[in-house]
Amino acid sequence: MDRLAGRDLRARLGLIAVLAALVVVVVGVLYAGDGKPGMVDGWIQPAVDGVRPPWRYGALAMDFLGEPGGAVVLVVAIVTGCLLLRCPRAAVFAVAGVGMSAGAATLLKHLVGRTIHGDGNLSYPSGHTAFLTAVALVVALLATGRLGLGRTAGTLLVLGAALVAGAAMGWAQVALGAHYPTDVLGGWCTALAVVPATAWLVDGTTADVTSSQV
Repeated sequence: MDRLAGRDLRARLGLIAVLAALVVVVVGVLYAGDGKPGMVDGWIQPAVDGVRPPWRYGALAMDFLGEPGGAVVLVVAIVTGCLLLRCPRAAVFAVAGVGMSAGAATLLKHLVGRTIHGDGNLSYPSGHTAFLTAVALVVALLATGRLGLGRTAGTLLVLGAALVAGAAMGWAQVALGAHYPTDVLGGWCTALAVVPATAWLVDGTTADVTSSQV
């Protein structure tokens, strides 16, 4: 990716990251210490919650990707691919981006204190959704640079991957009754806020991290 496209993509992701962080904070404040679905949850949850086979099997498979076993497999696969392509900084970015997104979601759960099903089951934001969205963002960012995509194509790839991954895992979490829809939104936005910031921390700029020379 050329330097100009790198600046443009960095600027766009920076703006998106700021907006995503704002959403995380606002929704977190609205539902802090709560244990009930909100108005938006009440509209969406009945249409998705409690899916039956064969859709339930798909939801369980998606859920597994966010569990420790599935998460380790995904991260190891990405890191292995980066190392095979001789991109050690990309491997560092992959581990840091995914790890910091999951860590931020865990920290926010304790800060916000929202619960589901009682018994101290902290729900906001959805860690599963944050994790898979972060994985998609990392892979898409690295692919954007590797393929030399321009600013528009790169932005569409990155945001499209994040949307698909977040929607798929979010659906699974709501369908299985593990999270409210607003928890899913919080998890998705957590990854959108954290991954670009992590890229800058790891390599100075998103453009450098995603370049084919990483």
